[in-house]
Amino acid sequence: MHASVITHLRCPVCAGPLTAADRALRCAAGHSFDVARQGYVDLTAGRTVHAGDSADMVAARESLLDAGHFDLVSDAVAKAAGGVRGAGLILEVGAGTGRYLSRALGPDRVGLAVDVSKPALRRAARIDPRVGAVRADVWQGLPVRDATADVILDIFAPRSGAEFARVLRPDGALVVVTPAPGHLAELVAALGMVGVDPAKPERLAAGLRPWFTPQETVPLRAELRLDRAAAAALVGMGPSAWHTDPAKVTATLAAMPEPITATLEVQLSTWSLR
Repeated sequence: MHASVITHLRCPVCAGPLTAADRALRCAAGHSFDVARQGYVDLTAGRTVHAGDSADMVAARESLLDAGHFDLVSDAVAKAAGGVRGAGLILEVGAGTGRYLSRALGPDRVGLAVDVSKPALRRAARIDPRVGAVRADVWQGLPVRDATADVILDIFAPRSGAEFARVLRPDGALVVVTPAPGHLAELVAALGMVGVDPAKPERLAAGLRPWFTPQETVPLRAELRLDRAAAAALVGMGPSAWHTDPAKVTATLAAMPEPITATLEVQLSTWSLR
C-alpha cells in the first residue's frame, strides 16, 4: 500500500496512527492488521454485518465499466473532484473495483478505496499504484483520520453523514451519485429489476443535511445500447442480482432484439460541510 495512503489511516480498535511493517499495518498499542496477498487490508476489526458484493457481481460491474457504458458518470465524478483544491486524499466509500476513484485522482492525489466486499477489494488494490484498498463498513466507522480527505466519493453506495463529516477536511467536498427514477427503466420493466424509490432525493437530503450543505446537483442522462451480455451484467451487478431469477432473465433477454436500449439516468450532487 502506498505510504502516503497509510498516513491517512487510523487503527480501528484504538484510533491510533498506523504504520507499515512486515506486510502488516500496526499501531503503537500493538494492534496489527495483515496485508492480504492480493494487496488490501482488513480494518473491520470484526465490525461488519454483511459480506458485500459477490465475485459474480463485481465481475459484472467491471465488464460494464471496461466497456465504457458508465463513462458519463466517471467523467462527471472526475470533473467534480478536480474542482476541489488540495493535493491529498480522495476517499471512495463503497468503491467496488476502484474504477471511479482511479479516474478521479488526477496527477497529485492518492486514493483510498473502502468496501466490505473482498472480491471488490482484490480488484481495487491493483487498479492504480496510488490507490490503497481497505475493508471497512461505513456504518460501523471508517478507519480514517479526522479531517483528512480532500474529497469523498459515494457512487451508488451506502452513506453515513456523521462519518463523512468527521473524515472530510473543512474545505473539502462530498460527491454523491444516485440513480434517478428513470434509471434503467426499460430493463426494470422487462426484467423485473429493483426500481428506484421516487423519494430517494428526499432521503439523501435527510441523511446529509445535519452535517452538509448542498452545492450543486447535475443530472446525467444517456442512452445505453447493449448486447444481451451487457444487459445481463446490468442486472447482475447490483441489488437486482438478489431479487431476480437468472433463468428468467436469460430467457427474456434471448427474446429481445439487439441492441437493447436502456436509459442511464442519475444525479451527481456535491456537498460541503456546514
